[in-house]
Amino acid sequence: MEMNHIRTFVILFFFFFSVNGLRTLSDDPCDPKAQMDPRTLRSDQITVLINGYSESRIPLLQSLAATYATSPLVSSVLVLWGNPSTPAQTLAQLAQNLSLHHSISLLRQSSNSLNNRFLPRSSIGTQAVLICDDDVEIDHESFEFAVRVWGSNRDRLIGFFVRSHDLDLSRKEWIYTVHPEKYSILLTKFMILRNDYLFKYSCNGGPAMVEMRRTVDRMSNCEDILMNFVVADETNVGPVLVGAKWARDYGDARNDVDVDHDGGGQRLGLKDEGVKEVGLSSRRGEHRKRRGKCIMEFHRLMGRMPLRYGYGKVVNSVGEQALCEKGGHLVFCDKS
Repeated sequence: MEMNHIRTFVILFFFFFSVNGLRTLSDDPCDPKAQMDPRTLRSDQITVLINGYSESRIPLLQSLAATYATSPLVSSVLVLWGNPSTPAQTLAQLAQNLSLHHSISLLRQSSNSLNNRFLPRSSIGTQAVLICDDDVEIDHESFEFAVRVWGSNRDRLIGFFVRSHDLDLSRKEWIYTVHPEKYSILLTKFMILRNDYLFKYSCNGGPAMVEMRRTVDRMSNCEDILMNFVVADETNVGPVLVGAKWARDYGDARNDVDVDHDGGGQRLGLKDEGVKEVGLSSRRGEHRKRRGKCIMEFHRLMGRMPLRYGYGKVVNSVGEQALCEKGGHLVFCDKS
């Protein structure tokens, strides 16, 4: 019993100094004095912000954070933990595991607000930021390619997962949908953006933006749509969709089979069921309705519709997108 008490004390001691001590935000994250000089931000690397909430996803989160941390393009990885009810000992263990990589930090959020994903942070020392979820895995070549694409499109949102807005003429209201040939909303499953957009989202925009952020809190959804509004309103262009060689969204209930480079399939095991069920989009019908309501509310508050469509997809090469049949399986033609 005494050894267990000692072990618990050591874990909590570590937690206090490694997690609380790493919270680098000032009391007011929108204080201009707390922002780094843009001229000092690195352009050759990116900062990764992984949103964490569900304890069932911790093993996957640890794996994803470690993978990003090993990339030479990554300056640092910030794991943003947004579940205030998670036991301190659980977070202490997570912090200890993540500390095996010196470039990974665990930051407890002050609340479960999804707006916290876009708080400006003085610890971000790069011009580019990757906002991503704790249940999405991308192959390293596609990740590096997406970073290069952002380097040529620095004002735009870059990523692998897109949706669209549309106008339902019969009901005269905006809806959230999917179009096969165009898109206007890039999801935070994987979103590369300019560092200063965090400040614009969290600190600019006046009373209308305050109300839009409150809508995000009220709906517990739509922070990605609002960021698309912010960026499109400034740039007057849509996001850029990048093609991935391999991508896995563990939180999508439809994603029961993982297709790999050799065309084979592997069904998710029972250990993955909890990962799927906690996803917001697992309740697809209601999820779309809620997000449609967000678009309508953002449009009303902003007084205009800034979202712009993008078309097509940027790919690393034509060959890796073509599939051929070999031995009863679909494989990439350049490997057949």
